[in-house]
Amino acid sequence: MAKNHNSLYSYFTLTNGLQLIHRRTPGAAAAYFGVTVRAGSRDETPGKFGLAHFVEHTLFKGTERRSAWHILNRMEAVGGELNAFTSKEETTVYTAFPAAQLNRAAELVADLLLNSRFPAAELQREREVVADEIDSYLDQPGEAVFDDFDDLLFSGCSLGHNILGTTDDLARFTSDDCRMWLQRWYTADNMVAFYSGPAGCDRVTACLERHLAALPSGGHQHSMPELCINPPFDTEKNVGSHQSHTVIGARTGGMYSPDRFAMALLANILGGPGMNSLLNVSLRERRGLVYTVEASSSLYTDCGVMSIYYGCDHHDELRCRQLVQKEIEAVAAGESINQRKLDKAKKQYLGQMLISAENRENSILGAARATLFHGRAADRQEMQRHIADISLQQICRCAESICKNSKLTLN
Repeated sequence: MAKNHNSLYSYFTLTNGLQLIHRRTPGAAAAYFGVTVRAGSRDETPGKFGLAHFVEHTLFKGTERRSAWHILNRMEAVGGELNAFTSKEETTVYTAFPAAQLNRAAELVADLLLNSRFPAAELQREREVVADEIDSYLDQPGEAVFDDFDDLLFSGCSLGHNILGTTDDLARFTSDDCRMWLQRWYTADNMVAFYSGPAGCDRVTACLERHLAALPSGGHQHSMPELCINPPFDTEKNVGSHQSHTVIGARTGGMYSPDRFAMALLANILGGPGMNSLLNVSLRERRGLVYTVEASSSLYTDCGVMSIYYGCDHHDELRCRQLVQKEIEAVAAGESINQRKLDKAKKQYLGQMLISAENRENSILGAARATLFHGRAADRQEMQRHIADISLQQICRCAESICKNSKLTLN
């Protein structure tokens, strides 16, 4: 039975307990279908770091009746794409395809979820691919610094290791490891299916009932281990980079925190995509110290991270750090933002959200994640209310909470 929470999305629960979030876009030539699973690198155990990501890769390497080549071409033959990605708390497998190919898309995704074999020869080939991915990532300090920062911030915690894992652990993964991971986590009660396209609810649910009815339920009860409390750090590592790549950040409340919307707005004020963000004006526009400076708020089930990144010449790193700290403290003290500026910041943020919502692929992926963790996706009016309710005092309090922060620089 459909549960219409807002004008964009409808929700269904299939007979096996799988939840579906559906967005109908009449007249659209392309559609998106897939699943988001509540399992990521956080669920791995020592010695198996990187397994969630490895399974995501090797899902496509053969089922009981399809070879890797057959899987590769199944959607591409009609102009579609098959994609997947892994994060710390979830994995998503999905396809973008011409709208008339819904049955083909659903049948293929179901085959991957239900019948993947993880053949040893294919695993060995993909092991080399992932090892190259690990090495290439380390060659990009502007990317690696974020994972290294998380490793330090969450040292000793389940969040504190790289999603890609290590080459040592990678070398030990077996077909049985992959099958056990799939059986444990890829179950109807631990995932959300999503669809965005012109097909109506009845057609989509009938298609999924036909192809995904055999998906088992596992009765999952997620229990998050207690987070470690680590002291602030100020660390530099020499990686031979021609620039200094720095992340400054602090742990915050998570995706259920009452301050989560204020933290997101604060990140936008400090270092959002607009050229008028406080840090961009201070570090780039006024002083020419950086090409890129950005702030972001990452949310997990039991905590979050506010992080600020910049890349600069080695001799400018300390000055940039001081300027970043100065801007954070000015917001915390209410010196750089007043009610008028806050109202303008809200208007800008909501406008950015409207533009972002025009990307149907990213919108349905975000809505699926929200449904996985919150039971539904917030509608536009609800988000507007949340942003409108943010007070100046709340922004100052959030800024104050990140004044005592940690720093990692890769030189």
